[in-house]
Amino acid sequence: MNWLLVIAGAVVGAPVRYLTGRAVQARHDSLFPWGTFVVNVAGCLVLGLLTGAVSAGAAGPHLQLLLGTGLCGALTTYSTFSYETLRLTEAGSGLYAALNTVASVAAGLAAAFTGVSLAGFLWA
Repeated sequence: MNWLLVIAGAVVGAPVRYLTGRAVQARHDSLFPWGTFVVNVAGCLVLGLLTGAVSAGAAGPHLQLLLGTGLCGALTTYSTFSYETLRLTEAGSGLYAALNTVASVAAGLAAAFTGVSLAGFLWA
């Protein structure tokens, strides 16, 4: 049963990642990979909210599998982040590559902490 929850979440997360990433990137005329950046930060926020909800007892392990492992696992993409950063470096855009690395990690952590804090506020 657990694997079905993970699959169900991934079935939603993967197309959301693809469609959101393309829609965001289409609105920016820049080498910076905005689409991947946005989906990764959004996934960190959702995972932070979920983690906070689980800690507060407002969500259980089944929701954690569905949303955390399935949805967020398919929504966020470390491999694409790494690939795009490498491509920026190879294209001579070292500044964008460094900015992508620092901003992605900082914004992802901030989003996760914000999610946990918000969940603590909502379910305290």
